[in-house]
Amino acid sequence: MKPATAAKKLDVYLPATPIEFRDGSITRAELTALQTDPPEWLRTLRADGPHPKNLVAARLGISNSGLIRGGITEALTTAQIDQLLREMPEWLAAERATRAEGRREERRVKSLRADERRAEESTEDQ
Repeated sequence: MKPATAAKKLDVYLPATPIEFRDGSITRAELTALQTDPPEWLRTLRADGPHPKNLVAARLGISNSGLIRGGITEALTTAQIDQLLREMPEWLAAERATRAEGRREERRVKSLRADERRAEESTEDQ
């Protein structure tokens, strides 16, 4: 597989991987070996970053779109993410609130649909 695909499966930022990783192709067996017994570079990269944007967004508790609205377009390190969480800029607080509201709405709709299904099932049983 392509290095970009392997990096995505490993949840790492491709430009931060070693040149040997980026320049070759990775077999499924090699990917499995990296997942089960990660080398030091991979453990360090996962712990310290830089992290891909999807992981940055997840660690900040916001959406990928929220990152862009907040002006974050590059990968961030763990230290940079932690600093943002400590400082909690206004945009980040607003994006976290928006994300939390979206999750509440998803739970409400899911519960409503479950109630509707139960009501339909009980009328079918009668």
